[in-house]
Amino acid sequence: MKGMPQDDGITDRVKNLIAGQFAIERDRLSESARLFEDLGLDSMDSVELVMALEVEFDGEVPDSDITNIKTVGDVIHAVNIYFTPPDVGSSACWGGVCERICV
Repeated sequence: MKGMPQDDGITDRVKNLIAGQFAIERDRLSESARLFEDLGLDSMDSVELVMALEVEFDGEVPDSDITNIKTVGDVIHAVNIYFTPPDVGSSACWGGVCERICV
């Protein structure tokens, strides 16, 4: 991503969230994996994914950009653009979606 260093912590958190939310094996979550065609998600799953991201990373993806998220890499890119993630050790990590993944 231009102007931003790659944050492997975010990549891992996004992949763990997707794996946990949709019961997908972590090794299937390459950045090029397509959410619908390769991972079998549907439109309702994409809504759930965005909602889970908004809880996990405490932010919001504009509705106009949700349709541009087609791969795992796109999800990671969106997190890097739209969210400021809480510190892993903060109290924010122990509520909502993160609790199911981190604990």
